[in-house]
Formats: sequence, structure tokens, C-alpha cells
Amino acid sequence: MQANIKDPQFNVQWFKQFTMVLNALDNLEARRHVNAMCLAADIPLVESGTQGYLGQAYVIKKDETECFDCQPKPTPTTYPVCTIRSTPSAPIHCIVWSKSFLFSQLFGNSEDEDVLEADDSEENANELAALARETEELKNIKAAAGSPDYAKKVFDKVFNVDIHRLLSMESMWNNRAKPTPLSYEALEESLKESAKNEQHEVLGLPDQKIWDLSENFLAFKDSVVKLANRLLEEKKNDQDAILSFDKDDEDAMNFVTATSNLRAHIFAIPTKSLFDVKSMAGNIIPAIATTNAVIAGVAIMKALGVLRGNIKNNKRIYLTSESRLVQEANSEPNPECGVCRSRIVTVSVNFQKATLNDLIQQVILPSSESGGAGMTEDEVAIMDGNRMIYDIEYDENKMLPLKEIQLKSGTILRVTQDDGDDVDIILEAIDSSDKILHLLNPVPARKPTLKRKHSEEEDDTAHKKTKISIQESDDNIVILEEEEEDLVLLD
Repeated sequence: MQANIKDPQFNVQWFKQFTMVLNALDNLEARRHVNAMCLAADIPLVESGTQGYLGQAYVIKKDETECFDCQPKPTPTTYPVCTIRSTPSAPIHCIVWSKSFLFSQLFGNSEDEDVLEADDSEENANELAALARETEELKNIKAAAGSPDYAKKVFDKVFNVDIHRLLSMESMWNNRAKPTPLSYEALEESLKESAKNEQHEVLGLPDQKIWDLSENFLAFKDSVVKLANRLLEEKKNDQDAILSFDKDDEDAMNFVTATSNLRAHIFAIPTKSLFDVKSMAGNIIPAIATTNAVIAGVAIMKALGVLRGNIKNNKRIYLTSESRLVQEANSEPNPECGVCRSRIVTVSVNFQKATLNDLIQQVILPSSESGGAGMTEDEVAIMDGNRMIYDIEYDENKMLPLKEIQLKSGTILRVTQDDGDDVDIILEAIDSSDKILHLLNPVPARKPTLKRKHSEEEDDTAHKKTKISIQESDDNIVILEEEEEDLVLLD
């Protein structure tokens, strides 16, 4: 199955069908969304992730452990490579694809075999087979380097044939815009008819100028031929010679800029200047198969602990470059967390008919005895992410249908009050056309104020990281813990 986890069909009821959720998403916003949905569904979440040689896996359980947002997350400055091939949505995805995939396939060491091995557990066998076919096709094209039609072969493969393959997977485009394949012949023809043809000097373009489609096409043709010829020249002395990406290599930068912009054009993504691409391409961290394998194994052990009913003693595991595996006791929920300490309620609404005022009058203001949040209208503010849609001095949206203020199924509204009592309202589309609004369950009562324990003993267990002693014997690794059960990893 290939879809966006934020799509309307993945609502709270969908999450409730599972005993637990194992999370291995690669972007902050999606992980926060799954965290919120698991809290709303009250099911355990095994959160895991890797970055280069580092990784971690731990359990999140409502009212028992910290949630994903209990600790502030730094703004990401690096970019994972997991989701760039099929559905890019930002310029950086296209840049990563160009630098880490296409450049490596054509001029360096192919990395795709490792990627395919990492994806071996994917249910979508068709997608796996398609990726294998892409790799083999690029290998054949790489063998044609130096031929007169080399640039055309590369272009047709990555900007036409592969895009048509993606379009054939119709379910991917139910909730997103379809890509538009490019035609080599059409671009060649447009260049011939262009009065500006003589002005397209690739090397003379200013670094901070954003190239148009024709300029990107010319830069691609020029750079791919130059790089191929350089590689062929080096192979005369060393058959194993490769080209490595260097942001100070003019041909390499022209290639990455042009190909990432051509891909961005296909997916209706803003294009970037050579200057911007150069600065963004330096922040890419490749996925490491061994790190992923170790953390995947740790995540499964966390899941087994959940199935045994062991939440409290199901400690966090970190993979570090210094101490290898490190464990840490679970922390209690952060009393100041705006996510897991808020009250969560799911409301079915008719987005065409229900207004913001309907939510206020039927969910937010009614007393807790009648199933509402029991809030005071003068003190209430309603946020959709970082966008304020209502407070007492900003009521322009109050009588508007929810659809007109860009709310949709899956939206999580944060309702705040001056006393810090927050409510998260998860909106879902109503099944019946007769009803305008239906409260699926009463708004939970206000949660008692939590205070974290700070005794010396508890500080040692809750906040002090304990290194794990590792004994190696042949191919078995035994991790010794201070628990009743030893944790055994079989390699």
C-alpha cells in the first residue's frame, strides 16, 4: 500500500484496529501526526528512526510514557533519502534524487542494490520490481556513455519512461497532483524555434539565476556529456574509476541543478538556482543498511515487550557510535507537553454545512457533564497548525462552513484557553448527509496536573543513561540488563 499517512482514510478509527503501531517514518511532520493519532486511539506506538550511524527505538503509551512531542525537536538540517523516488513534494527531494541516486548510478558506484535490499520487506512487490528494473535500465544506459544519443537515452529514461511508470500506479495520485512527463523531442523543437537560442550559454548563467525549462534542458545535455567523457577518459587508465560528487565541480553541479529542476518541473515543484542547489546538496545523510537493520531488530523487541504487557520496563534503546547500544528508562509524560497532556476528542462533521460556530456551541462550550469541553468563549483560541482561525477578537471565520476555511478530514484543531487547558479536536467526514455534526465520544474530563518525580533514586533511573554490557561469543551477542529477563540478539 502506498499513500500519505495524513490521507482522510487513515482516521482514528483506522488506527484503533491495530494492537500497536510501529513507526519508521522519515519526516518530522508525519511522525508528529502518527504520534497524535496513536494518542487519540489510545494504542501503543513503537517509535524508531536512524540518521547515519545513529538510531533509536522506544515505546510511547498514552499517560504512561513521554510522547514524541514531550521533548522539543530541533529543526532538521539533514534530509533522509527514503521518500524521494516516487512522490517528491519539495525541492530538496529532487536535489537528493539527483545527487544521491542519478549521479551515483551514471557516474559513481550504484547504491540501488542496497536500497532494494532494505525495501525487501515491503508489501508492494510491484514497486520493488519496478525499482529493480529502473536500476538495470540505468546500467544499460551507463554502458552507452560516449555514444551520440547518450544524453537522449538518459533523458527519456528518467524524465519520461519512469514518470509514465509512476502514473500507471493510479492509487498514488488519488490525493495528489499527477506528474507531467517531459519529451526530449518537444524540448529540442522548442529550442530550434526560440529566438533566444543563442543566449543560452550554460556556463555564463549567473549562479543565483533560476534557469527556465530550456536552460535546464541545455545544462543537462552539456553536463551529462562532459561527465560521461571524463569518466571514459579515467577508465582508460583504471577500469574501476568512478566520479564522486563534489559541490565545487562545475560539471557535477550543473548536472545536479539541471536534473533536479527538470524533475521539479515534472512534479510542479518550485525550481532552484545553482547557488541554492549547491548549499542544499551538502546536507544529505545517506541511509546505512546496517544501522537500519539493527534498529529494526530493536523495534521488534520493543514490540514484543508491548505484547507481553511490559510498558514501564520496556526501556529506550539508542545506537551510538561510541557505546554502541545504550539503554535509558522511560520518562513520564512531560506535564507541559501540549500534545499528550491535552484532551483529545473526535468529531464527525459535514464540511460543506457545519460551521466553526457549530463546533464552538456543540463541542467547546458545553459543560463536561453534557459531554463538552466546558470552556469559556471569551478565553478560547482555535488553531489549525500554526494558523489561528478563531479567537474573541478574530471571529471572521465563525459563521463560515468548515470547508471554506480550508479544514478537511484528518485536520487536528488545537483549542486553547488562558488556564492552559487544551483540547485537540480531530475532524472526520460524517457518513450521513442528514447530520451536520456528531460527537463520537464525550470530551475527556480535565486531566490532573502531573508533577515529575525528582528524588535521587528516580533521577538515576529515569534520566541517567546506563551503558549496556555486551558480551560476544561466536556469532551471538548477549545484551545483559538489570531486568529479570536477559535480552538476546542473534546475529
